[in-house]
Amino acid sequence: MYYFAYGSNLSKTQMKERCPGAKALFTATLPNYKLVFVGWSRERRSALATIRPFRGERVSGGVYEITEADARVLDRFEGVPVGAARVNVIVFDDSHRPIEAFTYIRTGQEAEGKPSEEYLRLIREGYLDWGLI
Repeated sequence: MYYFAYGSNLSKTQMKERCPGAKALFTATLPNYKLVFVGWSRERRSALATIRPFRGERVSGGVYEITEADARVLDRFEGVPVGAARVNVIVFDDSHRPIEAFTYIRTGQEAEGKPSEEYLRLIREGYLDWGLI
């Protein structure tokens, strides 16, 4: 199964710790969404990355191939079903080919917040891992 990562799970180091068998495949874009930071995580001491529908925007990320067992591990890290939901999306690779994948979206009406510098560094690490910046 394909998992579209856009936040801290872009970090290949973090994904290797969480899902050792995950295979990083290719970069992709999710149209009509934008990256935002919401709520508050005591563990990370930060607002958390999520995506929200927003016409004309796009979210860049990476696609991993993972197993259902890996997805259940990620569900726990992401807070499914209490704080987040696993949702199916169509992302587009560099050739504009549509790919079916799933991703996570924070649930509830959490207000936008400020991410910590440490959390942002982890996300930037992931963007560098994937060649997105």
